[in-house]
Amino acid sequence: MARYNSEKISMANTFLSDKTRVGCIGLGIMGLPAAKNLQRAGYTVSAYARRPESTKTLGGTVASYSSPKELGAVCDVVVINVSDTPDVEEVTLGKNGLVHGMKPGSAIIDMSTISPATTRHVAEKLAEKDITFLDAPVSGGQKGAIDGTLTIMVGGSVDMFTKAQPLLAAMGKTITHIGTSGAGQVAKACNQIIIGATIEGVAEAMVLAQKNGVDAAAVREALLGGFAGSKVLEMHAPRMLHNNFTPGFKSVLHEKDMKIALTNGGENNLSLPAAELFLQRLQALIALGGGDLDSTAIYKVITGEKP
Repeated sequence: MARYNSEKISMANTFLSDKTRVGCIGLGIMGLPAAKNLQRAGYTVSAYARRPESTKTLGGTVASYSSPKELGAVCDVVVINVSDTPDVEEVTLGKNGLVHGMKPGSAIIDMSTISPATTRHVAEKLAEKDITFLDAPVSGGQKGAIDGTLTIMVGGSVDMFTKAQPLLAAMGKTITHIGTSGAGQVAKACNQIIIGATIEGVAEAMVLAQKNGVDAAAVREALLGGFAGSKVLEMHAPRMLHNNFTPGFKSVLHEKDMKIALTNGGENNLSLPAAELFLQRLQALIALGGGDLDSTAIYKVITGEKP
C-alpha cells in the first residue's frame, strides 16, 4: 500500500506534467469541479460529454469532442466521472470507446463508483492495447471535489499510480494505492457501507432526541466531543435538523453504490445487514419521490414525513 498527501507530491519520477494532454469525461456534480481543478493546476483540458453544451461550464476555450474515441486520440490520460458501471463500459470499451482511440502507453483514471468485477474486466481489455486503467473512486462529496480535497482510493498499476501523482493531487488530498485493479472499488464499497450505516445511526439519534422533546442540536454538540463524533454527525445532522437535502450526493446514486457493495458481498458469501438496512431506507426514500435529494434525507423516512 502506498499513501500520499497532496501537499507533499513532487514531480520526480512522473510522466504527467502541465504539458500532459488531459481529457475529461463526465461534467456533473463531481466531474465538473475535478476538471476545473485540473485546469487550475495548469493542465490543458479537453472534454467529451453526452450534452456538448455542458463543456461550456469549464470556461474559456475548451476543446469538445463528439465521442470518447476522438477525445482519447488526442490525450495522454483521460479522467472519467460518470454515474454507473454500464456508463464506464460504454466510454471505455464501447463502439466509440476510448480503447479505439488512445495510444499505447496512455492511461485512464476512472473516478466513478462501479463494480469491482467490471473494473477488472475493463482493465484487462485495455491492457491488451497497452492502455493502463486505474480505478480511483473518491470520498468527500461535492464540497471535496470543489475544494480539491477528495480522498482517492486507487487500484491498478503501482508504477502508473506513482507517475500520476501530480494529476491526482490536483483533485484530492489523501491519495492511497489500495492494491491491484478493482481494489479501489472495493475500498469505495467499504466506505459507502460505513457512511450509510453512520447516516442511519445519526438520523435515528436525531429523531430519538426530538421524540423525547430534547433539543437535538444540543445533543449533536454533546456527541461531537465523544466517541460518537464523526464527519457525518458534524456535517449532516444539521442538514437533517434544518430540512436541507440539496444533494451533495443524490439518494439514487447512493442506492446504486449500496447495490454494488451488496453484490460484492454476495459474491464473497457475506451477509451485510447494515448495508441492507440502509439500502431499504434509500429505496423507501426514492419510492416517495426523493431520489434526487441528498441521501441524508432518509431521515424523513424514519420520521414518517414526506421528503
